[in-house]
Amino acid sequence: MTAPAPLLRTTAMTKQIRLGMLTPSSNTALEPITSAMVSGLPNVSAHFSRFTVTEISLRDQALGQFDLEKILGAARLLADARVDVIAWNGTSSGWLGFDKDEALCKQITEATGIPATTSVLALNEILEKTGARRFGLATPYLDDVQQRIIANYQRSGFDCSAERHLDLHVNYSFAEVEEDTIRTMVRELAEEKPQAITTFCTNLRAAHLVEALEAETGIPVYDTISTVVWKSLRLAGVDTRALTGWGRLFREVE
Repeated sequence: MTAPAPLLRTTAMTKQIRLGMLTPSSNTALEPITSAMVSGLPNVSAHFSRFTVTEISLRDQALGQFDLEKILGAARLLADARVDVIAWNGTSSGWLGFDKDEALCKQITEATGIPATTSVLALNEILEKTGARRFGLATPYLDDVQQRIIANYQRSGFDCSAERHLDLHVNYSFAEVEEDTIRTMVRELAEEKPQAITTFCTNLRAAHLVEALEAETGIPVYDTISTVVWKSLRLAGVDTRALTGWGRLFREVE
């Protein structure tokens, strides 16, 4: 007697969400951190495309790294992977001007048909939503870069004069900043009682420290890797409350 054919079982496919991240070439922090963040979300993955960034300063050579065409080239490569969102996982508009990120997002969407966001635009949206007009600014940057960031925020109605910076300019070196140094900067800023604190650099290994620092200081901490993941998930229609262990942002800001 012939054995019956096995029954075929079908399972409805759950939509895979792909987050595309534009990455500075010398950055070694944002890829593992971003991947770790979304690893707990069952149908979300992160994908990366690099363009050359090795120095953060106000020198012409350093500013030229953020030429629009170079970034658009990397964005088009992400579009080949049919990502749902393309995000500039970087903070350059902090010193170049927020309008640079707004123009970049517009150009990316026009070139690829994919919605776009950036770390800084996401941070600014979060600050607006939470009413945090005075926030602490922690970066690894040079003093003149830091002052440019402070001035740009001041023009937009924010006060980040409570600040700490490390006077570094080699982008690769930012990822080598010790966790205790980051904790110290955040704790010192917390003593000045800002409404929020941002660790403002996507090559700082800070995002995983946020949950504990918020519990210790009672102040929300918005890391710029976290901000762009938050906004990317929202653009892709993912409930950010499902992402746990990475700070109040994902639980509280809608």
